[in-house]
Amino acid sequence: MRPCWAHTTKAARAALVFGGSRGIGAAIATRLAQDGFHVALTYATRPDKAADVVARIEAAGGQALAIAADSADPAAIRAAVRQAVARFGPLDATVVNAGVLRLGTIDTVADADLGLMLDVNIRGVFVAIQAAAAQLRDGGRLITIGSNTAIRTGAPGGAVYAMTKAAVAALVKNVALELAPRGITINNIQPGPTVTDMTADMIEHLIPKIPLGRVGRPEEIAGLASWLASPASAYMTGASLTIDGGYVL
Repeated sequence: MRPCWAHTTKAARAALVFGGSRGIGAAIATRLAQDGFHVALTYATRPDKAADVVARIEAAGGQALAIAADSADPAAIRAAVRQAVARFGPLDATVVNAGVLRLGTIDTVADADLGLMLDVNIRGVFVAIQAAAAQLRDGGRLITIGSNTAIRTGAPGGAVYAMTKAAVAALVKNVALELAPRGITINNIQPGPTVTDMTADMIEHLIPKIPLGRVGRPEEIAGLASWLASPASAYMTGASLTIDGGYVL
């Protein structure tokens, strides 16, 4: 028997997940659908994975839409917001998960990798927040997916990535002040090592550094996103919440 998720057809909430085709983003899109949201999700390179997420949500009785949008392209980000609103109406929640990781020490990191991480992890996040905020209902939710590397990298080669994620944490604090008059909250989730395509090659090396002795699962990050997207989190804004098994302790 397939799972049955409860949905309110007349007043369904709408959510947009940037980078929702794989890993943490896919888990968040699926969880928000379980919570009763109609979910639009973006992808850049894997339409097949995005289609799989949509199919799973629809098979369980939800509504979902996959949108091709490269988060390095501001025009594509803004177009994705327009498409999501055209399909599901004004947004109640937006999750900015799209991000890229390229490793390199300060003397070896390539200009192209530096530019890509700045474009996606900083400018792309800013533009997504900017575009989504204009289409959010008052009292809506914005959630960014940062990284615990904003606090502790723990290994050489991640300086640029850590810099971009620290920038996201700072951005969230300031945007929270600007959106508070509308009752919109914005919070930043900082996952530690989590099983995704991005981290597949480094997970085993990180486990000894994690007090809980294991890496995270995308569904665990999605559980925190679910709470932040819910009415229960209404008094929290501008926060960065680290979920990493104690890695940064």
